[in-house]
Amino acid sequence: MTQEMDGDVDTLVRQRIRALRLARGWSLDNLAARSFLSPSNLSRIETGGRRIALDQLVPLARALGTTLDQLVGSPNDDDVVIRPERDERRGMTVWTLARERNPHDMTVAKMRITTPAPSLEGLGVHPGRDWFTVLSGTAELRLGDRLILVEAGNAAEFSTMIPHAIGAHGGPVEVLTMMTQDAHRAHLHDD
Repeated sequence: MTQEMDGDVDTLVRQRIRALRLARGWSLDNLAARSFLSPSNLSRIETGGRRIALDQLVPLARALGTTLDQLVGSPNDDDVVIRPERDERRGMTVWTLARERNPHDMTVAKMRITTPAPSLEGLGVHPGRDWFTVLSGTAELRLGDRLILVEAGNAAEFSTMIPHAIGAHGGPVEVLTMMTQDAHRAHLHDD
């Protein structure tokens, strides 16, 4: 890393610390108490009057509710643009729209489903909650012995401890879904 790039990252980290502090409505004293650093040190860190050390970044990240990776992450476009790959299986095409690692262990995916929801015997359970919104078509949400139709423009959220599956009703359906990592493993990695 060049000295110029090093300085850019340093400036970006300082801006992120200040922005996160202000977004939470915290004074320097509030963040100091949460991170076990002095308010004067924090002020110098935010303004560039003090070099940022790793032993300061870890408690700052923790206090600000973020990860060290997010705090010091690169600002280039590779961290912004996601080029989803198409994954086809069992009457469903999935485009994963979130990176493998994210702070809330959530996966975001667009799904195109062409088959109806399976019968009760073909349903699974896992810890957590699932959420989806229907982009086009009508989805069949099977929750135990209930079959719920969710039309385009509507959304559904449900406990995944109820046997469940999503299918297509009367033609293909496209949904945008957010799933916990348990749901991602259960729905997108089982064959």
